[in-house]
Amino acid sequence: MPGLFLDRRDAGRRLAEKLGGYSRRPDVLVLALPRGGVPVAYEVARALNAPLDVFVVRKLGVPGHEELAMGAVATGGVRVLNNEIVEALGIPTPIIDAVAARERLELARRERLYRGSRPQPDVRGRTVILVDDGLATGATMYAAIEGLRQQGPARIVVAVPTASRDACEEMKKRADEVICAITPEPFQAVGRWYQEFSQTTDDEVRELLASQSKSNAEVARFRAADDVLRQ
Repeated sequence: MPGLFLDRRDAGRRLAEKLGGYSRRPDVLVLALPRGGVPVAYEVARALNAPLDVFVVRKLGVPGHEELAMGAVATGGVRVLNNEIVEALGIPTPIIDAVAARERLELARRERLYRGSRPQPDVRGRTVILVDDGLATGATMYAAIEGLRQQGPARIVVAVPTASRDACEEMKKRADEVICAITPEPFQAVGRWYQEFSQTTDDEVRELLASQSKSNAEVARFRAADDVLRQ
């Protein structure tokens, strides 16, 4: 039935129930795909007692049909194309390049806005849980995975509240583990499975990250104390 989740925060709390095995692990880092993934990931990070940050990805929409993803760009200069859509629609390379250039500008703007002077988190050797509010084509998540692989994490876990069965199965070929809380059919769209699915704002993203940054510091102190006790 439509509206299975009340909103993104509710979806995050329910998704966290399926990630209990990662709770309080010192190697775990939760990364949200802005903007819609941030409220979901905020609740996941709180439940797991794990630090939270963002990994910025921008969808490359087909001109005139921007809701249809022909690919995505991500932090680190990564670009992923959906070759099936590109070939089926005969989208020329100059058009793709123009859309990608525009989205890279927006990606850089969001990096500055959300992170400010904070450095990107070091993911080397860590278990990274990548969170979004759902999977439709999966293009943005593919870009995030490829971008992260270049930084050397030990393990990439993709976690979303809802996805189509096909998208969830296809994602398993790219990530080390995939958690899709529900895979309803017919899927139709991510927003169909939320009662409230208004656009997440930049201000909301910044507020949630600022709130969690205090928890991140507390997590760091807890882990440092735990390390001392283990010595």
